[in-house]
Amino acid sequence: MAIHLRSRDELEKMHRAGLIVHEVLTLLRDAVRPGITTMDLEKLAEGKIAGKPGKPAFKGYRGYPCSLCTSVNSEIVHGIPSPKRKLREGDIVSIDFGMEVEGYFADSAVTVPVGKIPPETQKLLRVTRESLDRAIEKMRAGNRLGDVGNAVQSWVEENGFSVVREFVGHGIGTKMHDEPNLPNYGDAGRGARLQEGMVIAVEPMVNAGRPEVRMRDEWVAETADGSSSAHFEHTVAVTANGPWILTRPKEVTGPSW
Repeated sequence: MAIHLRSRDELEKMHRAGLIVHEVLTLLRDAVRPGITTMDLEKLAEGKIAGKPGKPAFKGYRGYPCSLCTSVNSEIVHGIPSPKRKLREGDIVSIDFGMEVEGYFADSAVTVPVGKIPPETQKLLRVTRESLDRAIEKMRAGNRLGDVGNAVQSWVEENGFSVVREFVGHGIGTKMHDEPNLPNYGDAGRGARLQEGMVIAVEPMVNAGRPEVRMRDEWVAETADGSSSAHFEHTVAVTANGPWILTRPKEVTGPSW
């Protein structure tokens, strides 16, 4: 397993890509409302990145047709924007977006409520985001991949939800998906040791019901039991000063989203 350790200059390039990702996701998060379609969100994203350096990371990746992944309710990942998919009050939508700038990638996701959502769904979103925060806190030199995955799993299961097994976080750099894979579960103290310069897209995917997944088609993964699913993600670098979230401005502190 070849794990790349990135220089400060490489991390700065990834951060430049990450700032565009953050800008786009912040715009889209604020735009979500009942009546908007997932294709409307796609068009907003395309308009925002027009004229900026780089290109969207997902569009054309293995034939994927859009810049965003928009996964609604029981869809876990890889929902394709559509003019027919109108968001309704009480829905949740995971918006996943990546950019490539100067040959370096950054990737992030946020799950957004559409209007007022039920308390249990609010809890799902909160716990998933908190599991990302707890995972990021473990992204320190000397820790192991199992420490990061266990931080997600333990918090999610303690709160009565389940972690998706089939999709995992991943190394990222000059490739969208690189070594190492980062499961959102595992045993603390196990797995590869984290080193300065490692960069991982940390992305808990959490189901309100059971963890099993089914593929609706070649792209869209959804919960097998029809329960809701939430997804939060940041691209995170291991540095001498602790974790650096590359997909938000440096001056932003506190919770991940």
